[in-house]
Amino acid sequence: MALEPSRDSSGTLVDVIDRILDKGLVINADITVSVAGVELLGIKIRAALASFETAAK
Repeated sequence: MALEPSRDSSGTLVDVIDRILDKGLVINADITVSVAGVELLGIKIRAALASFETAAK
């Protein structure tokens, strides 16, 4: 099942949240703090947001 972009000017915040919970959303982030080429701090973040039904699939 492919997602296709669409624009709907009548979309509300509730519609957006409903779509995210229906399809699911995963955010990956890598944050690195370096000084003079030396890595001082590295953080990897992975967050997932989905409804229980979507997560069970």
